[in-house]
Amino acid sequence: MGQTLKRTLRENWLYALILIGLIAFPFIVGAITGSSPNGVPRGDRMIMRGESVRWQAVLIELFILSILAMSYNLMFGFTGVVSFGHALFFGLGGYILGLALEYVAMDTGVALVVGVLAGVAVCGVVGLLVGLVSLRLSGVYFAIFTLAIAEMFFIYFGRLPLTRAEDGFPITELPIWLDPAQSRLTFYYVALAFFVAVFLFIRRLMNSPTGAVFKAVRENEDRAQAIGYNTLRYKLIAIILAGMIAALAGMLQILLNKKVGPELLGISNTVNPLLMTIIGGIGTFTGPVVGASGLHLLDTILRESVITIGSLSIRIADVWELILGGIFMITVIIFPQGIVGTWQRRRGKRVG
Repeated sequence: MGQTLKRTLRENWLYALILIGLIAFPFIVGAITGSSPNGVPRGDRMIMRGESVRWQAVLIELFILSILAMSYNLMFGFTGVVSFGHALFFGLGGYILGLALEYVAMDTGVALVVGVLAGVAVCGVVGLLVGLVSLRLSGVYFAIFTLAIAEMFFIYFGRLPLTRAEDGFPITELPIWLDPAQSRLTFYYVALAFFVAVFLFIRRLMNSPTGAVFKAVRENEDRAQAIGYNTLRYKLIAIILAGMIAALAGMLQILLNKKVGPELLGISNTVNPLLMTIIGGIGTFTGPVVGASGLHLLDTILRESVITIGSLSIRIADVWELILGGIFMITVIIFPQGIVGTWQRRRGKRVG
């Protein structure tokens, strides 16, 4: 037991160090900036102000984006299934939890648990149904079909009077311990726990016999079929698991923003994890996290910056999409297998 633990720590020392840093991060920022990780007290509640609290929100979003990117990588990077409709699961999970919290007459804590379980279950069933129908197609036809389904849900919820159509609806009541407007530090650790759990789950899955079949399907589906594997079944499993994990990311997003709206189902929530996965490294464990972290932190740090060229001032936020496209092109040229994938290949490691 002791030897196993030592070997595990020795092989994963960098992950352990990063985790310790993330756990201590709110207090480190608080110590550097002189702000409290808990916010500023006002009466009997805390007001979320200060640099530590602000950066907690930034990292919570980073965890959410990383979970979404990891879920996409499970389907695309490890199994070879390219979908343009992944935002469906992200948005549907958020809507189901929001409906449970705001429209179901039950205790808030119970509604939270019911909403999370129902959201994960429904997205798993939707993933199964979408997969059964769309996997009969292949290549670009499959991708376009998944995009069409996601757009159908986007239009439906964008016009649904119950959920205030395109305006969406706010989350007005949450348990105090989970409310990011009152207990952001606790919510930070909840999001971190989900992030770590998803990473470990995918890593364990891909190191299992099922994960080996996923990779075989990705590398050569015809050969996997020839040796007796039902590749349709394994691709369905990948889509279902990816959809359920994306639903968790969507739920964390609506809890952080305390708002549910059709933008959750927008195409950007498919394109962004796709770009993050490609930039970080397709079919790697840490690639989606690296891609999500790099893009999100760049966006956070640079978005309010202004570039001055002579008498011309350009605000980064106004040209961010152009900059993002440039980053993508440069990364693909310099790192053809993504940042992590190229690094692993140069070290002689097999990606995945």
